[in-house]
Amino acid sequence: MKLYSWNVNGLRAAHKKGFLDWLYEVSPDILGLQETKAEAVQLPDEVRSPKGYFAYFSHSKGRKGYSGVALYSKIKPDKVEYGIGVKHLDDEGRIIIGHYGDLVFLNVYFPNGGGGPERLKYKLEFYDAFLVYIEKLRKKGKKIIFCGDVNTAHEEIDLARPKANEKNTGFLPEERAWIDELIYHGYVDTFRHFYPRKEESYSYWDMKTAARERNVGWRIDYFFIAPDLVSKVKSAGISQDVYGSDHCPIWLEMKT
Repeated sequence: MKLYSWNVNGLRAAHKKGFLDWLYEVSPDILGLQETKAEAVQLPDEVRSPKGYFAYFSHSKGRKGYSGVALYSKIKPDKVEYGIGVKHLDDEGRIIIGHYGDLVFLNVYFPNGGGGPERLKYKLEFYDAFLVYIEKLRKKGKKIIFCGDVNTAHEEIDLARPKANEKNTGFLPEERAWIDELIYHGYVDTFRHFYPRKEESYSYWDMKTAARERNVGWRIDYFFIAPDLVSKVKSAGISQDVYGSDHCPIWLEMKT
């Protein structure tokens, strides 16, 4: 089973850059998209309903062209949910959840902490509420996979210039501490599971500074799994050769 995640930085823009060609070539079983920046009704039919996929979308309720997530799945989920039941955290359209038997696939566009103290506070609140939510699912016997743009690089190895970013959002101690907390609870960063010390493996680059050409990037996109799924994981990686966004896709292959 091939699982993919990609922050497309605007699904309509990505479509013009060949998104569907990529989708049909890679042919993921489940794909989570973040930062779609569109309501489903604004998308072309071929993007809203790609051949061979069940498609689900969530958008920001208060701000047009902002945030948003999508779930494409070859397998029809038993149930799809939009959010974690906390209104002010769900209203930005950041979470879509597919239930497949006891497997729960959560596609999440975590908030960016930029824009002042209130926004950082919101990001940390979102983090904490999300962890509480997935822990409740685990206690019910669910097997958890979550993917998306976490908007934080965990360790110094996960960004090109750690020292220069120590006081910048995306690499603040309190943001990184949440990923520590995830790992303390047993969740596994699948890329680091296979490549614990691999350097220069990034998933995001600043477009304004042409950072991608110099590979001055950040690894802020992740697949995390609960510990009971580790034996099912075959491989994981980052598709750094795929363009079309300021992020590139990441992927996870699992035994069925």
